[in-house]
Amino acid sequence: MPMEKTFNAAEAEARLYKMWEEAGAFKAGANASRDETFCIMLPPPNVTGHLHVGHAFNHTLMDILTRWKRMQGFDTLWQPGLDHAGIATQLMVEKDLAATGQPKRVEMGREAFLKKVWDWKGDKGGVIEQQARRLGDSMDWSRSAFTMSGADSAPATEPAGNFHDAVIRVFVDMYNKGLIYRGKRLVNWDPHFETAISDLEVENIEVDGHMWHFKYPLAGGETYEYIEKDEDGNVTLREVRDYISIATTRPETMLGDGAVAVHKDDPRYAPIVGKLCEIPVGPKEHRRLIPIITDPYPDPTFGSGAVKITGAHDFNDYEVAKRGNIPMYALMDTRGAMRADGRPYAEEAAIAQAIANGDQNFDEAMIAAMNLVPDAYRGLDRFEARARVVADVTAEGLAVMVPAPAPTPAPEPGPEAAANAEVPDQVRDAPTMIPLVEAKKIMQPFGDRSRVVIEPMLTDQWFVDTAKIVGPALEAVKQGRTKIIPESGEKVYYHWLENIEPWCISRQLWWGHQIPVWFAADGSQYCATTEAEAQAMAGPDTALTRDPDVLDTWFSSGLWPFGTLGWPADDPAMKYFPGDVLITGQDILFFWVARMMMMSQAVMAQDPFHTIYLHQLVRDAKGEKMSKTKGNVIDPLDMIDQYGADALRFSNAQMAAIGGVLKISEDRIKGYRNFGTKLWNAFSFADHYTIPYPGDPTRPEATLTLNKWIIGETGKLRETVDAALHAYRFNDAADALYAFTWGKVCDWYLEFSKPILQGEDAAAKLETEQTLRWVLDQCLILLHPIMPFITEELWGLADTRAKMLCHADWPSYGSALVDTDADREMNWVIGLIDNTRSARAQVHVPAGAQVPLLVTGLDAKGQSAWDNNAALIQRLARIDSLTHVDSFPKGCVTIPMDGGTFGLPLAGLIDVAAEIARLEKTSQKLAKELGGLRGRLNNPAFVASAPDDVVEEARANLALRENEDTQIKAAIARLQELG
Repeated sequence: MPMEKTFNAAEAEARLYKMWEEAGAFKAGANASRDETFCIMLPPPNVTGHLHVGHAFNHTLMDILTRWKRMQGFDTLWQPGLDHAGIATQLMVEKDLAATGQPKRVEMGREAFLKKVWDWKGDKGGVIEQQARRLGDSMDWSRSAFTMSGADSAPATEPAGNFHDAVIRVFVDMYNKGLIYRGKRLVNWDPHFETAISDLEVENIEVDGHMWHFKYPLAGGETYEYIEKDEDGNVTLREVRDYISIATTRPETMLGDGAVAVHKDDPRYAPIVGKLCEIPVGPKEHRRLIPIITDPYPDPTFGSGAVKITGAHDFNDYEVAKRGNIPMYALMDTRGAMRADGRPYAEEAAIAQAIANGDQNFDEAMIAAMNLVPDAYRGLDRFEARARVVADVTAEGLAVMVPAPAPTPAPEPGPEAAANAEVPDQVRDAPTMIPLVEAKKIMQPFGDRSRVVIEPMLTDQWFVDTAKIVGPALEAVKQGRTKIIPESGEKVYYHWLENIEPWCISRQLWWGHQIPVWFAADGSQYCATTEAEAQAMAGPDTALTRDPDVLDTWFSSGLWPFGTLGWPADDPAMKYFPGDVLITGQDILFFWVARMMMMSQAVMAQDPFHTIYLHQLVRDAKGEKMSKTKGNVIDPLDMIDQYGADALRFSNAQMAAIGGVLKISEDRIKGYRNFGTKLWNAFSFADHYTIPYPGDPTRPEATLTLNKWIIGETGKLRETVDAALHAYRFNDAADALYAFTWGKVCDWYLEFSKPILQGEDAAAKLETEQTLRWVLDQCLILLHPIMPFITEELWGLADTRAKMLCHADWPSYGSALVDTDADREMNWVIGLIDNTRSARAQVHVPAGAQVPLLVTGLDAKGQSAWDNNAALIQRLARIDSLTHVDSFPKGCVTIPMDGGTFGLPLAGLIDVAAEIARLEKTSQKLAKELGGLRGRLNNPAFVASAPDDVVEEARANLALRENEDTQIKAAIARLQELG
């Protein structure tokens, strides 16, 4: 039955994927013929997720490796699953409740709300898994994991699983070992969700801000001589001051200041170090005095060199406060409003003053209970409080003042107007001094989900003592047990882990793994896997209350490499741990990858994988980040709808250069759809010649030079593809497959085989038929990991097979198949045809013109190659004759070849003057491009500051353009000889 004209991806992809799934083609161990395992863990997308270009990219790479290893006979598992995504999912459900007019979370209570989340998850969650099937992902869907499976709140309709058991067991075990503890530390706090969040959930955005400068008066009216000097030591300012000047972008936090810090080597403030200064806000009779201290943190060259220390509301200040034993006063409630609890301000300020004076000791609990927000500001939103503080300090005259800018002069009046003019009131009354307020850009932290400004908050949280578990994770990479690709990722990995802070693992949410700790009324805590165990530990008469917080999503996903395999149960799937390769974005190297490394060592005492492949963000064709605002977002599902999954996958593979910028475009994807069409047409060619298919044929024994050559090229290709995939050079594998399939097979071998297939030599015809079918089969096998749909379809259409292509045996042949003589001859022939075509195109010889070819110095091997293939060369290069000459006439385009030089005489073939003019115009345009490229690369600032990949791209572009310029100038010189 004749093949269809084109591949109908929309119809075939769904049908083929259904066939694979129904056959269990992707289940763990499918097609295994060896004991070695190969396991990849899918970075679990959020249960709320949808497939985007980043997913499509790294899923493609994971699937290429999985299909490749499965065809090699490895016992393979690509483990799928979903992350419960605590804060993201809770947000989606709360939005849904609001949109449908249902009670709010706090109104319905925890149990009822969690039921709503599970209902939502069952109804709308996991969409991305269906979308992943459209991409062709060969995961074992029967093993799909969920990071909340087995939770107490899970309904009976949820698939069974024990991930929750693994999470709770690890928490309890680490708690008992002293690796998890509860403490008060500064964390990122989201006032909308009223929870701590991770750094990954904070988006720093540059916004318009202000820097206010205020005076902190010295206690008791003390003064000192303030002196500023220039770089040469010359005094530029000398005055007596009774204050120290500070600058802040967050005046509302002044209320919680515990000290003012200066650098120990700053001579300006040496006379007042150790003295007290007054916070210039609040009732005058209860103003707090705080010490002036030294610390390495202040920069003497920035601003005034003095920094207010508000340890409970700034991460840098927090470190200074810890070093200096400075009290840290929390000012805000969980909604980001100024605290309204506690005793009257006058009482709190008196206690704080006693602490500052050294008259009273303090502890963490005491400081946490204190509210130092003056009564007039209590309950205000933090930004409203900011405006009030600025106004009050300025009104009291404690803002640093600077001369007002001179008014803009009015246009020069005429003589009569000047004689009668009066000074306008607004000019006469303009102030000579104004408060110093600098408008400046600041980096503002926003919650990536809530879109509200994040507040550093000092709260009670649960922490992993990461310093105690980080060592093995560091050693795994330093000792080479785990390799990070590209190597630049290792520096980032080391930097983060060598400077690691305690990991805050508690979240003030309801959706997640509730922390397995129960508290008694006296504060005693009992950590256990169940409430019954905790009660047994506390005694039957002790009333217990469970900690309402849940665990950070990263804590549970840190257990992904083994929690998905049935641990802690004795599950046969644990044979896949440790896994092999992790492919993920470089942006979560610390937040997820490093946590898996630490947790796998802490729990299993093993590295979770031997290779970590990191990739960058997928960008548009210009290298710009995709955004809906720019309108440059590429939806992978749209691309699959238009061009098929294979085209998108091949585009992903081809751009996957290690460490390179990932640029994708619709035109590129469309181009690889055409590549699929080229492959389809190759099989249509074989179908047209009704070449018989003996069924999974072995490699034919070739006698013809042409067939020996293509078999050898196939051997070289297999080695190249395997080497590239082994080294994770997906782009090299894709490029080699493209060049072979389109170039060697479709452009050359099919064309060269036509005379044989149309000829009368039956033996030659049969051998070529068998070789062609074998080569096309190898194209399908070697292309399948990247382009699974069209290759599987062609595999089935070509013949009745013993098994599906996805389980076909991966070949082991290699360059031993190369016949040296055949390889030399056929590549010489191809080179001559290619070079002749290029020479013709360079000087615009009409495409249909049959032209003579000259040759000089042709050796015996070259002559033999010509004689054996003259008809092919002349037909494909449009050559009407070959003449041996001693030397070429003027105006010949020379074509150097091994064993001789060919020449293409141009006299009479082209309009020489018009062609010279065209080439000179092209050369002038190219010269401008070269000038710009050389200017950038000769600029030390560009080379030093631009990303390495940008510099390399510029250098590669320069080399390409220089080569093009050389060829154009040579062509002009040849044409000028014709005169």
